[in-house]
Amino acid sequence: MRKDRRHDVDDTQSMTLVRRRLLKISGGMLAAALPLPAVAQRYPSRPVRVIVTTGPGGQGDTISRLLAVKLSEALGQTFYVENIGGAGGNIAHGTAARSAPDGHTILAAGGSFVTNPSLYAKIPYDPVADFAPVTLVCSSPHVLAVHPSVPAHSVAELAALARADPGKYGYASAGAGTPAHLAGELLKLALKIDLTHVPFKGGGPGIAATVGGHVPIAVSALPTALPFAKGAAVRSLAVMSARRSPVLPDVPTMAELGTPLEADILTGLLVRAGTPDEVVELLHREVVKAMVEPTFRQRLLELGFEPVANTPAQFAEWIRVEITKWGKVIRDAHITVQ
Repeated sequence: MRKDRRHDVDDTQSMTLVRRRLLKISGGMLAAALPLPAVAQRYPSRPVRVIVTTGPGGQGDTISRLLAVKLSEALGQTFYVENIGGAGGNIAHGTAARSAPDGHTILAAGGSFVTNPSLYAKIPYDPVADFAPVTLVCSSPHVLAVHPSVPAHSVAELAALARADPGKYGYASAGAGTPAHLAGELLKLALKIDLTHVPFKGGGPGIAATVGGHVPIAVSALPTALPFAKGAAVRSLAVMSARRSPVLPDVPTMAELGTPLEADILTGLLVRAGTPDEVVELLHREVVKAMVEPTFRQRLLELGFEPVANTPAQFAEWIRVEITKWGKVIRDAHITVQ
């Protein structure tokens, strides 16, 4: 029997509280002061490959390259980025899942890591059994924006327009099955409105379509939308996060507007399961050091990302929560990908 709506709301609020607990910077500076075990002292013994699931220039690629420089400086070996795109990230995930469990291959995972288990009938990795989480490096919300010609200056007004003409209004996303697409479907389910999904090949073309007036609404990763959201090219109605973004301080959260939903883009680091705990701990402590370094931290904030650097255990729990959350959205919205 289907649960009543009150239970659905309770589940959503419970999930939100868990996510907020897991999306916080860890107390890693204490660990940074402890002596390193012998295994960690010998790591890394050769260059370290950082696999990114998209092509050059995307958010995950930018964050990974910035972090690779910091890790190279800290650990005395080259950390280099290898872009492995295709199949919604599954090729990269599968490559990392088959790597040696020694920490010399790191997966810089994005949102597809936790959504693909529900999007695809078969994937070449197990997100829990095949990987040891290191840390959720940083996150950034999606933003809901409209073209200035749309007669809606709030989420409530946009919902009223959509209810008056079901299916009339389209929203642009970075593509079918992407985090932006799923964020849009989560929004539709939460507001009980009918919007038409208009997928593009990337977040840039998606937000450009709304800026140009071709698609009235955009659900976009904040770093992609930021140059337009700061000006008058689009009207930002809400961010899908627990807190307001420091780069868009005047834009309310969905929770402030009475609909507590969150949809982030992220970069998280994982290594192959079986990697020595000492190596995982070393990588975590070095990421924490980078996150609290003022210049590096400010650079992330300027790009629209908030540093997280939670513990491996917190990141593991975050993965579990997100797989469950997005699996439900994908089922309820009947989302399929080819």
